[in-house]
Amino acid sequence: MTALIADYYRHLTVDLRRSDHTVRAYVATAGRLCGFLAEHWGEAMDGGALARLTAADLRAYLARRRGEGLTSASTARELSAVRHFLRWAGAEPPPMKGPRRKRTIPRPQAPADIMALGEDVAENAAEPWIAARDWAVLMLLYGAGLRIGEALSLPAGILPLGETIRVTGKRNKTRIVPLLPELRAAIETYAAQMPFAVAGDEPLFRGAKGGPLSPTIIRRAVQAARERLGLAARTTPHALRHSFATHLLGRGADLRQLQELLGHASLSSTQIYTEVDAARLLDIYRTAHPRA
Repeated sequence: MTALIADYYRHLTVDLRRSDHTVRAYVATAGRLCGFLAEHWGEAMDGGALARLTAADLRAYLARRRGEGLTSASTARELSAVRHFLRWAGAEPPPMKGPRRKRTIPRPQAPADIMALGEDVAENAAEPWIAARDWAVLMLLYGAGLRIGEALSLPAGILPLGETIRVTGKRNKTRIVPLLPELRAAIETYAAQMPFAVAGDEPLFRGAKGGPLSPTIIRRAVQAARERLGLAARTTPHALRHSFATHLLGRGADLRQLQELLGHASLSSTQIYTEVDAARLLDIYRTAHPRA
């Protein structure tokens, strides 16, 4: 089983060049499935054994995972990862419908709350250059709609900045993102104050000791700031990307252009923001209309 999982890991990293997050998730799922089946069947696992997997076996595995606290959305992702692993191993996944997933609508933040959040994070940073760093990262999420992983993987080679930057997103797809003057200034201020020498393909954003900046550091800083400001728990770094999309759409941005800016592979992923805007207008109507 160990050799099987190791081969799968190499396939994901070398052949498919999937992101670190995807590799961790898929390999963990493959390991859990093989461990469950070895226990379930009472025998050692290999690629040939996986070909005997039935829908009943797969339901039993997912039932155990649900018993461990998985939500419907997480179970659907687990099933997708299982199917990918089985196909790679040459075993056709048994036909099975995934759990119904409740479609959630992103919750954008008010622009004033976003600016207050960024300012609070910067004010409570340990050093001035770290304040400039955190401000620049948060502005990349709200001002350019980047995912936090995309922002932190930006190479030092983007300097000196022009009017756009090239961003590498999911599945190594690249896109061109425009930079507002304020965002450009935030990045340049950080780069001028950063005490470490970086160049080329090295990550531009660095931790306090000089290593690549971890997303956890930014998430913790945002969590602390929102608690100090009394903002809702949904105020997360990813919510700034949602706010970028919603605010652009509310000001008349074209849906296809928004898809390009966000790096969505499918337009259906972008269309959810039309629902956000409709929900916001309905809330305004209910609050303001005398007959609501």
